[in-house]
Amino acid sequence: MSTLTQPSALRTTGKYAAIGFYLLFALFPIYWLVKIALTPDALIYSEGTRMIPSALTLENFAAVLQSDFLSYFANSLVVSLGAAAGTTLVAAGAGYCFSRFRFAGKKVIIALLLITQMFPLLMIIAPIYKIVASLGLLNSLVSLIVVYTAFNIPFATFLMQSFFDGIPEDLEEAAMMDGCTRFQALRKVVFPLTLPGLGATLGFVFTAAWSELLFALMLISKNDTMTFPVGLLTFVSKFSVDWGQMMAAGTLALIPSCLFFIFIQRYLVQGLTSGAVKG
Repeated sequence: MSTLTQPSALRTTGKYAAIGFYLLFALFPIYWLVKIALTPDALIYSEGTRMIPSALTLENFAAVLQSDFLSYFANSLVVSLGAAAGTTLVAAGAGYCFSRFRFAGKKVIIALLLITQMFPLLMIIAPIYKIVASLGLLNSLVSLIVVYTAFNIPFATFLMQSFFDGIPEDLEEAAMMDGCTRFQALRKVVFPLTLPGLGATLGFVFTAAWSELLFALMLISKNDTMTFPVGLLTFVSKFSVDWGQMMAAGTLALIPSCLFFIFIQRYLVQGLTSGAVKG
C-alpha cells in the first residue's frame, strides 16, 4: 500500500512545488515594484538589493496622488474601456458573420485580416500619424480609441468566431422555428452562450490598450490628454530617474486593471479555456 501511495505523494508534492515556483516567478516583479515604491528615496540606491528595506514610507504615493497622474489614469480608463467596448462590438458582429454566413470574398477578407497582423508597428506608425494629423485628431483620446480598436479587431474577430463556431446552429434554427427572428435568436439564445468569449475579448483588448505606449507617445503630446504609460516618462529627467514615484505610479496603475479583471474574471476564465478547444 505504501509503495502505491509514495509515487502519488511525490507527484502531488512536485506539482505544488512547481505551482509555488511559478507563483514566485510571476509575482516577484510585482513585489519588487511595491517594495521600491515603499522605500524612501535615501535608501533606494544604498539598499537597492535588499529584499526588505530597513524603512518604509508612503511619501512616493502621496506625491503621485498630488500630481497629474490621476488625470493620466482617467485618460487611460477612457481609452481602454472605449477601445475594449468598440472592438468587442465590431468583433462580435464580424465573428458571427464569418461563422454563420457564406458569401463571396469571405476567404479574401479573412486573408486580409491575417495579413494586417504581419506588419510591425514601427512600419506603420508614420502613415497612422499622417492620417490622424490630417483628420485633426492629434492630442485627442478619440484617436487612441480608434487606433487601438482598429489594431485589435482582427485578432478579436477570430477569437469571437471560434466561440460562435462552437455553438450549434440548430439552437438558432429551433428558436426561429418557434417564432423568433434571427436577431431575437441571437439576443436570447446565442448571446448568453457567448458571454465567456465576450469576456475574453474585453480582457484582451483592455490589457493591450491599458499598457500601450508607442501610439500614445506618438499621437499625444499635451499633458491633459496623456495616458499613464506616457505619464510614466515624466519621472525620467536628463540626469536622473525618480524610481520611487515611478514605481508608486506603476503600483497604482495595477489597481484599475485588477478591478476590471475581477469584474470579468468568471467570463474570462471560461472564455480562455473554451477558446483553446473550439474551432
